Amino acid sequence: MSFTLLEATLQNPHLARLQGLSRLSSQYLALVKDLLPPALRASTKAGPIDPVIPDPQAANSAQTVWCLIAANSASAGKLRQLLPRLLEHLQSAGHPVASIRLSIEKAPPKTGGASR
Repeated sequence: MSFTLLEATLQNPHLARLQGLSRLSSQYLALVKDLLPPALRASTKAGPIDPVIPDPQAANSAQTVWCLIAANSASAGKLRQLLPRLLEHLQSAGHPVASIRLSIEKAPPKTGGASR
């Protein structure tokens, strides 16, 4: 009996949770994509979603921090200016995002080529 990767993932609760968070992150990006300038849309990726440590006095403690991944520091600078608007848009749509953090995509390591 063989399983597909999806079937195996869904049978493991930890992997199923990660897959659900990945899907939710992609949905968040789709929701805010139209608020991004066209030049930033292709260079912005959905990142991880992390839970916020709950505040016992808060009415709604099920908050998360969403990460956006920028292709470079220039893109991150522009995205940083847009974060309040993106956060407000997600929150007004009923998503429990407490904040959005930015990360800059790391360049892949250079391989091959002999140096003289």
